[in-house]
Amino acid sequence: MLPAVRQHRPDLVTGGGRTQVVVIGGGQAGLAAGYHLRRLGVDFVILDAQSTPGGAWRHAWDSLHLFSPAAYSSLPGRPMPLQAGQTYPDAGHVVDYLTEYERRYDLPVHRPVRVTGVHRDGAFLRVETDVGLWRARAVISATGTWWRPFLPAVPGRADFRGRQLHTVDYRSPHDFAGQRIVVVGGGNSGAQIAADLAYETELTWVTQRPPRFLADDIDGRALFDAATARRRALEEGRTDTGGVASLGDIVAVPPVREARDAGRLKAAPMFVRLDRDGVVWADGTRAPADAVIWCTGFRPALSHLAPLGLRGIRGHIATEGTRAVDEPRVQLLGYGDWTGPASATLIGVGRPAREAARNIAGLLA
Repeated sequence: MLPAVRQHRPDLVTGGGRTQVVVIGGGQAGLAAGYHLRRLGVDFVILDAQSTPGGAWRHAWDSLHLFSPAAYSSLPGRPMPLQAGQTYPDAGHVVDYLTEYERRYDLPVHRPVRVTGVHRDGAFLRVETDVGLWRARAVISATGTWWRPFLPAVPGRADFRGRQLHTVDYRSPHDFAGQRIVVVGGGNSGAQIAADLAYETELTWVTQRPPRFLADDIDGRALFDAATARRRALEEGRTDTGGVASLGDIVAVPPVREARDAGRLKAAPMFVRLDRDGVVWADGTRAPADAVIWCTGFRPALSHLAPLGLRGIRGHIATEGTRAVDEPRVQLLGYGDWTGPASATLIGVGRPAREAARNIAGLLA
């Protein structure tokens, strides 16, 4: 067991906390931002709503593993150690790595501190939290997406009498042994959870389109390279390579590959509605279910930025790289390709974190 990380939680009075930069979120993106801010000599704090290190990785399902080997899953400055007996480290190993990373660089993480709103306050941004106020010259929002699961508006959802869960709620196949389970979603989470359930339950896996498995020898290394190549092509005005989407949707990590090859991972098309007892397709075919697990993705957790009025058409915040177009004092980090290629991954977040830190250093200068 690793020793506890030193917690930073000073006594605050209203209007009393002031720093150059507030980083909101203490997961992988927030830690990468802290690393680069420290290297640039910028004064900052990291505010994390969680009570312990590890970000969303601490809340993942039991069998979750990375798509990439440890050497290709590292934050800037500190390689992830190998995990004994594992090519692809599990979520617990990632939690230990992030905990050690935070300690190694003595990053000033204050937790648990929940940010409730960011407001313009003259030359400063006022960051309101459940323990007091900080005033900062700039803010990096690095809250990720895990805390805002998306559930599609499928007819009959309110009528279904069984359990309904999202990816964030799933933990283990043992919780569903012997039950009839419908897993919805053709991405990596859907495939991994379906593979997890394929042996102990009566599984129905449902996808919007036929599942597209990447070649068995492709993992996170190739995905990062594809995302980077796409970014370079777009920056240079060349034809869009399609990035990761051109390769497929599902990384064939060993458990997924094994279930697929055993014939246990066959997808049905998306149903049109739910009824009291299960799901119903357009031709009237029914599948009874004890539970439906929605592996239907996430949305950026950005409610704390609402007071700034940055959302445009369809709720999207316009950015140039990591910088918010309508408020240059705000940087967005780790929400997906729109804030940097592969920025929602361990290996991918380092470059946009460096960009965000440099943008802020230039602003402060």
